[in-house]
Amino acid sequence: MSTAQQPDPRDRPARLAVGVVGAGRVGPVLAASLQLAGHRPVAVSGVSDASRRRAALMLPDVPLVPPAEVLQRADLVLLTVPDDTLPGLVEGLAETGAVRPGQLLVHTSGRYGAKVLDPALRAGALPLALHPAMTFTGSPVDVQRLAGCSFGVTAPDELRLAAEALVIEMGGEPEWIAEENRPLYHTALALGANHLVTLVAQSMELLREAGVEAPDRMLGPLLGAALDNALRSGDGALTGPVARGDAGTVAAHVAELRAHAPQTVAGYLAMARATADRALARGLLKPELAEDLLGVLADGASGTPGAAGPQGTEGDAG
Repeated sequence: MSTAQQPDPRDRPARLAVGVVGAGRVGPVLAASLQLAGHRPVAVSGVSDASRRRAALMLPDVPLVPPAEVLQRADLVLLTVPDDTLPGLVEGLAETGAVRPGQLLVHTSGRYGAKVLDPALRAGALPLALHPAMTFTGSPVDVQRLAGCSFGVTAPDELRLAAEALVIEMGGEPEWIAEENRPLYHTALALGANHLVTLVAQSMELLREAGVEAPDRMLGPLLGAALDNALRSGDGALTGPVARGDAGTVAAHVAELRAHAPQTVAGYLAMARATADRALARGLLKPELAEDLLGVLADGASGTPGAAGPQGTEGDAG
């Protein structure tokens, strides 16, 4: 086996000067990842104190400058701002002449494709939409999480290879998303990832109230297994009182939530109804049991106490 020392990525010639407009949780992480691939971060903009701290952590010695100056210095500009801010930012940069012909302009919004960059395209920029399907903390651990992370990629056909190459350099896996499918794509990710956080946080709060000292330790193995099963089997992984048709258990759940966490009742009922519909369609929930179950859910939605039937006895953590 060769013992020759491998070259340090920092010793490679820099290929692109990288700028970041919006030092939120995403931009500095992507710039740091591109730096590992041999590119050179040259400027970053950030307004809040948190953004400035984040930039200093992830991109030390990279100067903080206004957005227009970021574009002056960079060949590749990452526009990592909130979705609702992006269209106005692009229009403003184009109207003020900040955009340079031949400049790669990359946004990371999941909602938008490449068309939101049309004002910059008319100014000669090369538009790319690269959305990492990952949740970010804005810390160095995020750079490691990019390994194998899927990116939703949208760009003109002539820039497709360039877009996919940048994703691969960051350690990601490019997944081509058609312009017209970007809103649906982003909705799907938000439905899974954002609502999962809410569900887990609510579950941990209820476990603490039930006297569990380490709800995270209790939930970790259970939720990990449930997620793995769901990714492998979809609806076939459904378990628990709703899928079994245990109307009495579900009624007891609703009563407990009304007593201890009334703000969670609406979410529980909505998810239970969606679960019941999917379990029925899959053939997991027996039709003869579904009637009582759906009655409990309807009573719960109207605030009427459901009739408690026999409790489920199957040893199922769901």
